Amino acid sequence: MSTPQAVRITPAPGPAATPLGMPSRAPGPTVPRMVLGAQLRRLRETCGVTCEEAGEVIRASHSKISRLEMGRTGFKLRDVEDLLTLYGVTEAADRDTLVALAAQANRPGWWHAYHDVVPRHLHQYLGLEQAAEVIRSYQLQFVPGLLQTEDYARAVLRLGPDGGHQGRTERRLELRMQRQAVLEGGAPPRLWTVIDEAALRRAMGGRQVMRAQLAHLIEMSRRPNVTVQVMPFAAGGHPALSGSLTVLRLPGGELPDVVFLEHAMGGHYLDKAAEVERHRHIMNQVVVKSAPATETRQMLARIRAEL
Repeated sequence: MSTPQAVRITPAPGPAATPLGMPSRAPGPTVPRMVLGAQLRRLRETCGVTCEEAGEVIRASHSKISRLEMGRTGFKLRDVEDLLTLYGVTEAADRDTLVALAAQANRPGWWHAYHDVVPRHLHQYLGLEQAAEVIRSYQLQFVPGLLQTEDYARAVLRLGPDGGHQGRTERRLELRMQRQAVLEGGAPPRLWTVIDEAALRRAMGGRQVMRAQLAHLIEMSRRPNVTVQVMPFAAGGHPALSGSLTVLRLPGGELPDVVFLEHAMGGHYLDKAAEVERHRHIMNQVVVKSAPATETRQMLARIRAEL
């Protein structure tokens, strides 16, 4: 291990960000963990400290250091302070900034109140969604959750394993409706979604519910931060036919994009550069093969009229 040298914490640029690139709205613990983990990894690598050596200092395994640096677990404040000492971070302002970020990374998100109805794999996604600058998605089966009406969402949620339990379904519905608040306010994310024509012609909840949902999509597509495209049947095959995917871009330029793949039994995240780049390319191909956004409202109105 080389001798640690003092390392300054470099602020991330951007008028809508805090010194570490965090958005002005509270995103819950997911993104603060990722930002702090990335900072600690850079500090460790700059000092030439291995994961094993760092683990010894905080009485943990090298795998725990890896999980901390990937933002997949919470931080003990004492561990952060010990690691900062090991990495030669001596400036009080820098230490205070990172320790404060560790405290923020341990605070539950607002959705924690719904922990009894949120699947484990979705906790991280909710944090990413609430903090993202850009959300790009392709949806094969359903209208995306951020654009669902209450009646449509209820019909979708009734298909799940708890669909017969009215109380749990209503709590899931309440959570889904609260998630949509992210599209409001002064600095909403840029939402760009491609919806397969199959999802738009599947009358979830019945004809009237689906007509109302299509009307809602037409209205939402008028917002400057929302782009909706339709993947028509006529487009034929495309690279995303195997399932829905979402690419989330996080604020501040400090963190890589994250890809979320959801399926019937759960979902998983891709954050390795090669995997993210591959799925970003798939998303770009889907956008190109879809009908242009300028035709979206006419297509939605036509599908609505045919119901």
